[in-house]
Amino acid sequence: QASDDDWDDEWDDSSTVADEPGALGSGAYPDLDGSSSAGAPPQHHPSGAKSSATVSRNLNRFSTFVKSGGEAFVLGEASGFVKDGDKLCVVLGPYGPEWQENPYPFQCTIDDPTKQTKFKGMKSYISYKLVPTHTQVPVHRRYKHFDWLYARLAEKFPVISVPHLPEKQATGRFEEDFISKRRKGLIWWMNHMASHPVLAQCDVFQHFLTCPSSTDEKAWKQGKRKAEKDEMVGANFFLTLSTPPAAALDLQEVESKIDGFKCFTKKMDDSALQLNHTANEFARKQVTGFKKEYQKVGQSFRGLSQAFELDQQAFSAGLNQAIAFTGDAYDAIGELFAEQPRQDLDPVMDLLALYQGHLANFPDIIHVQKGKAWPLEQMVWNV
Repeated sequence: QASDDDWDDEWDDSSTVADEPGALGSGAYPDLDGSSSAGAPPQHHPSGAKSSATVSRNLNRFSTFVKSGGEAFVLGEASGFVKDGDKLCVVLGPYGPEWQENPYPFQCTIDDPTKQTKFKGMKSYISYKLVPTHTQVPVHRRYKHFDWLYARLAEKFPVISVPHLPEKQATGRFEEDFISKRRKGLIWWMNHMASHPVLAQCDVFQHFLTCPSSTDEKAWKQGKRKAEKDEMVGANFFLTLSTPPAAALDLQEVESKIDGFKCFTKKMDDSALQLNHTANEFARKQVTGFKKEYQKVGQSFRGLSQAFELDQQAFSAGLNQAIAFTGDAYDAIGELFAEQPRQDLDPVMDLLALYQGHLANFPDIIHVQKGKAWPLEQMVWNV
């Protein structure tokens, strides 16, 4: 059976496939080049050396800083016309610089996961109904559409953490438990996306939410190809950033805050991993071990009740019923333990999975920021 994530007709463009960020791995905080750390101070030039404001290129051409376009932007190689609608405004909030809020906030529901077929039943997939509150018009999307959207957003916004999607799965994709779990993961993902001041307003995200692909295939393909040919990516993305004049920041203070945030994310990543392991193990014990042990106790009480039933004395009837009721109560308690993770641990783990995706993104984002600060330090020393 074909995988739900295979590309078909309108998804065969080679430009559709994008490298997922985070190639350096979760928790990996690399140096900017093979010889020196990003935080290392630049060497002093001899007193007779000629001053220069030039900045050397990073020798590691595979670093996130280079691939994101950060280096090309710092070197002045970015060029392009930025339309007003493409500008991303940074404002000074009560706690420092922040993205300007979305003036038209909205939400989006994800309901009715249904099994669909194509090619006369040869291929099956799950379709989800999305209803944005700002249009109230339902659209239907497959998981591969979410996957395509994620790739576009991750490519376009190198300094914004785009949350990871729920994991793919090749087998058991049509089982009820998996469909329910994936839908919950997509709901967490969508809630975050719709609440983000930049991602929520992005053209490709709005196209994903509003274009009725099933009834207007031409408009869907046009929007898809427009997103894949977006010129405001890479180095040009940084041209779209608009900052207030009073936003001049002290370089050392910025570096200090980034280093502090780096330590925080590393510790949180380790702690989230530990919590995930501990909570999953505890949930497993509740569903299997605890339930089984309570059922064993319940069975023992029922065995005792059956023994008393052999005594035909009238005054034993009430005692027999009480013992049997106790056995049933232990069975019910075991069932409650088995159901409890769905009420508390499962939602916590779903939200934690979203945050673990963010934590996996931060090393690359910090790497881009560190990479931009290093040339600035070079220029300060060289001028």
